[in-house]
Amino acid sequence: MIKQAIIPLAGLGTRLLPLSSVIPKELLPINGKPGLQYILDECIEAGIKEIIFIISVKKKMIRDYFYNDKFYKDIIQTKKDIRIKKEYKKIRKYKKMIKFVYQNKPLGTGDAVIRTKRYIKDKYFLMLLPDDLIINKNCSKSMIKLSKKYDSSIMASMKINKKDVSRWGIYELSKKIDKNNSFIKSVIEKPSIKKAPSDRAVIGRYVLSKKIFSKLKKQKPGKGGEIHITDAIQSLIKDNEKFIAHNFSGRYLDCGSMEGYIHSTREISKL
Repeated sequence: MIKQAIIPLAGLGTRLLPLSSVIPKELLPINGKPGLQYILDECIEAGIKEIIFIISVKKKMIRDYFYNDKFYKDIIQTKKDIRIKKEYKKIRKYKKMIKFVYQNKPLGTGDAVIRTKRYIKDKYFLMLLPDDLIINKNCSKSMIKLSKKYDSSIMASMKINKKDVSRWGIYELSKKIDKNNSFIKSVIEKPSIKKAPSDRAVIGRYVLSKKIFSKLKKQKPGKGGEIHITDAIQSLIKDNEKFIAHNFSGRYLDCGSMEGYIHSTREISKL
């Protein structure tokens, strides 16, 4: 069973400026609680026991959010507020599960992932990108179950508008397993419309093999001078490592842009 998850949190959050100039985008509230908390709850429901955050020194506020014990103890002693007690209990539960590693230069998701290598114990681990919320059904739980069944790496997949392919990693699929799952022939990071092999995009949920670390160690920077996790995945696929694209049944919300953040808040408030 997959028990560890990593969450890259060191990005600058430029699409959410000016809000993210003061508060890390992952702590911005969505219907009354930080967006990051939805990701944590998804992990816990999926059976994850340890979560590794990749942050930067500029995002120290994320660590502080989970280590503000004196503030809560003083407030609880003064106010005797049951709601605050419940929230503090929840934060302490999260804190026991979390480890922190640092990525102080924005060198890409692949660079962030390799910094967690010393902590990953089992054959597979889960990775979640916090800009991508998937509501109504636990995508991570479904992917972990699928990974166990096929002894395979799994990546979340969603159909997108063809004109938007240059914003995403895009799959070329091979054999279909069932209506929601297919083996992956290749994956291309942000292709042009002409070079895109399909309209199926990579969404920010991954079950990855520890073999990814050996590829990332040797990998040279790609587009934008960054180490892309997609390039390392493609290298593993070329080595005949099995990857499955999972068309999740939950609802996708993009929280990484201002428009998406506002829309996500509205949609979650309706639940």
